[in-house]
Amino acid sequence: MALEAPPPPSIQSKTKFQLNRRFAASAAGFLRPEGQQRAAHFPSSPFSVQKTSYRTPSPILAAAVKERKAGAVTESESKPVRIVALVGQGTLSPLKGTPWEEVMLHTAKRLKWVDEGYEMLVFTDDICQFGNENAVNFMRELQRADILVIVSVTNQESVNWIQTKSEKVGNIISFDSSPNLSNKLGGSYIHNETKGNIFGKIFDTSQSKDSESVEVVQTVSQAWDRHNTDDIRFCLLVVINAYIRPVPILKNLRSKGLSTLSCMVKNCGPQILNCLLDPNCRKALQCLNQCSPVDQVCNYRCIASYESPNLEAFSLCVLQKNNCLGLDAKIPDKPYVAPMVEFQGKDLCHETAEDLFVGWLGSLKWSWRVVAGQNPAYDQFPCQYQLFYRGKARGSFWYEPVFQVRTLEGKMVWRRRKYRVKRSKIPGTFNFSVLDNGVVSNEFWTVVDVPDDLSWGLFYYSGAARAAGQCYTGAVLVSPDGAYPNDMHKGRLAAALEKCGIKEWELYTVNNSSCLNPPLGIPEGSSLHSVIQVKNQTGISMVGLADA
Repeated sequence: MALEAPPPPSIQSKTKFQLNRRFAASAAGFLRPEGQQRAAHFPSSPFSVQKTSYRTPSPILAAAVKERKAGAVTESESKPVRIVALVGQGTLSPLKGTPWEEVMLHTAKRLKWVDEGYEMLVFTDDICQFGNENAVNFMRELQRADILVIVSVTNQESVNWIQTKSEKVGNIISFDSSPNLSNKLGGSYIHNETKGNIFGKIFDTSQSKDSESVEVVQTVSQAWDRHNTDDIRFCLLVVINAYIRPVPILKNLRSKGLSTLSCMVKNCGPQILNCLLDPNCRKALQCLNQCSPVDQVCNYRCIASYESPNLEAFSLCVLQKNNCLGLDAKIPDKPYVAPMVEFQGKDLCHETAEDLFVGWLGSLKWSWRVVAGQNPAYDQFPCQYQLFYRGKARGSFWYEPVFQVRTLEGKMVWRRRKYRVKRSKIPGTFNFSVLDNGVVSNEFWTVVDVPDDLSWGLFYYSGAARAAGQCYTGAVLVSPDGAYPNDMHKGRLAAALEKCGIKEWELYTVNNSSCLNPPLGIPEGSSLHSVIQVKNQTGISMVGLADA
C-alpha cells in the first residue's frame, strides 16, 4: 500500500485548523473518479496537527496498516520498550525556543500515558566528550535499547562517537542532525540523499527489507516536521508499532481492504452516488485524496471548504451507522486530571460547575473566548467563542462552540457545533457528545481551575470518535475577552496546566484579531446561571454567589 506524496502547497497552510475534528477520511480513497485511481490513501495522524489532544492516529495510518507477518512478534508484549534519546547540548527546539532536552523529557512522560511499558531516557551529547558516569549510564542503556533517537546533534566529535557506539541498535532515527548520521529501521539502514533533516523527504530505501520502511520514513518525517509534542510522540509510536510490538491505538486502525469497499457498496449505495453527483462532495473526496496520511489539517480543511449535506450523509452511513472501516477507539484515561474543589470559598457543586461554564454569557454575548489551546489540531481555530447554557428541558445543558475557518478558496467562514452536556459523577466533570459531520464524538471534560473573579479558566478534555477510530486529549485556556491572563495569575495558571500534564510552551495562541460578526445567540427560552451572579458592569470583578 503506497503512501501519497505530501499535499500540494495550496493545501498546506501555517494556519492549523480543522472543521470536523474527528471525521475519518479513509473512505475517500475508495471513491476516486476513473482516471485517478492509485493506491488507497488513508487519512491523517491522530497525533498530528491533533481535540492533548492526544488525538489518536488517523484511521489506517501508513505505519499501522500492515498486518504483521506470522511470527514477526516473538517477544512478550509485556516486555518494556526501551528508548534512548540523545539531544544536542544546549540546543533549542521550534517549540517557543524550549530546550530540546526539556521537550524530550516531557515526551518521555507522555509516552507513559500510552503504555507504562514505554521507557525513554534522555541524554545530552556532551557525554560523548567526557568519560563520566552519565557516559557509562548511556552506554549501558544503549546496549539494551530498542530505539535510539538523535535530535539536533551536529558536533562532529559527537557524531563520530555515536557512529562507533550505536552499531548494534536495531532502530536509529535522527532529526535535525548531521547528515553523516545514518538511520536504521528493523536492522536495515535508510540512506538519505539530502542534507539538513537527516530523516529527510528524499531517501533511498533500496537496502531496506520491504516497503514498510518507505511508509514509516514518510509517515515519521511528515509528522516530525509539525514540531509539536503530539507528533514527536507519534513518531516514536509509529516505529514501535512497525518494528518492536503492536501499539494498540494503531493496531485498531488497520484497513479492512475489500471488505471495506463491500460494506460501503452494500449499505451506502445511495449516499455514495449522491456524493459523487454532488460537486462539493466530490471535490471534498478528491481533496482528501491529495492529503498526506498524517496531515489532519489538510484533511479537515478539505471538509471545511466543501462541507455539504451529502458529505455528512456519506460519513454518517459509511462510518457511524455501518462502521465499514471496522474502527474503534476509547476515551483516553491518562492523564487523570482532577477538577477544582471549591469556588469562592465554597465546595464546588454541579450547579456551580455548570455556572462556571456559562461564564460571562448574559453580561457578554458569549460565555468565554478561547485564548490558547494545547491540541495542535483542534485548538487553533481563529476567533473561538464558547456558548454554554441551560436548555428548556429540565436538567438539559448545552455547549455550542463558534469559530472561524479559512477555506481553500481563501474565504473566512464561521462554523458552529452543538454538544449535549451531562453531569458526571464528580462535580466539575462532564460528559459531552456531538454529531459532527456525520460522526459521533464523546468527550469527558474537566473544570480544572477558574479564579473567583472569572478572569480566566482552564478546561481539560479527552474524547473519542469510535467510528472514526480516533481518540484525543487537549485543554483550552479561556478568558472574557480572549486576552492572556495577566502576570499575577502566572503561578496559578502554571499549576493548573501542570495538573493536566501540559507545559505552557505547548499552548497554541488563538488568533482573535479579526472576529467580525460572529453568529452568536442561544435558543429562546434558555436559561443561564443558577448559583453565580455575573453583574453587567464594566470590569471583571463584579462576580459573586447568588443570595441563598
